[in-house]
Amino acid sequence: MSLQKEIMTKLKEAMKAKDSVALESLRAVKSAILLAQTETGAKEELTEDQELKILQKLVKQRKDSAQLFSEQGREDLATPELEQAAVITQFLPVQMTEEAIEAAVVEIISQTGAAGMKDMGKVMGMSSKKLAGKADGKTIAVIVKKLLA
Repeated sequence: MSLQKEIMTKLKEAMKAKDSVALESLRAVKSAILLAQTETGAKEELTEDQELKILQKLVKQRKDSAQLFSEQGREDLATPELEQAAVITQFLPVQMTEEAIEAAVVEIISQTGAAGMKDMGKVMGMSSKKLAGKADGKTIAVIVKKLLA
């Protein structure tokens, strides 16, 4: 089942259950997907990679907002953001552990022959492609820095 059909099914379920958090989250996902489709000009289907990037972006936005709200002492605003992030996360593939990410990055470093921070861009590029959808970019960057330092 394509992501759009899955989102629509979950959206209907959320409407029937009167789950406002899920409803708001799923509407945001649907909106982002429709915007991405219209940007390309035609009503063509998005690739799975494009859909994953949209979902990751939405989750990251909500987590960043929640962090800002928490820093400002506004837990009443941070909680709904985290709840929405959790709803959107269910459509992402299972995230890799830090150990698994580190093992993949070590393999990439050995393949490229990277020998220091000057090669970070090359390693980050390959790591981001290989681990797309399975790991957060921030986590990958921290691990790459640690291993190349």
